[in-house]
Amino acid sequence: KGKSEGMKERPCSVLLNRKSEQGQTILFVLPITHTPPVDPESGIEIPAATKKRLGLDAERSWIITTEYNKFTWPGYDIRKLDNGLYSYGVLPEKLIKEIMKSVQTHARNRKASAVSRDD
Repeated sequence: KGKSEGMKERPCSVLLNRKSEQGQTILFVLPITHTPPVDPESGIEIPAATKKRLGLDAERSWIITTEYNKFTWPGYDIRKLDNGLYSYGVLPEKLIKEIMKSVQTHARNRKASAVSRDD
């Protein structure tokens, strides 16, 4: 929403990673939010069973597929979990495919936006 810093810590879904010409790892991540998307096509709900398996809270959550953040790993906005790791775990393959299809559709239709977090 035009802010340069996030107002709170939140999990995200890694969309992909790439190596830069300088050999740095660049991550592209999708936000996870409790707020239902205004346009149902712009987000994928995370199944309750998946949230439970990953150790996320019990509230409904969506992965937003119309916007993503891009940053050099490790980014200064990244926080370790209480267990010392960065990852909650892996999403199910079916959910990953659904997310990728949605992101690709939005990119083709020019409905996706990127925010660089390296600035």
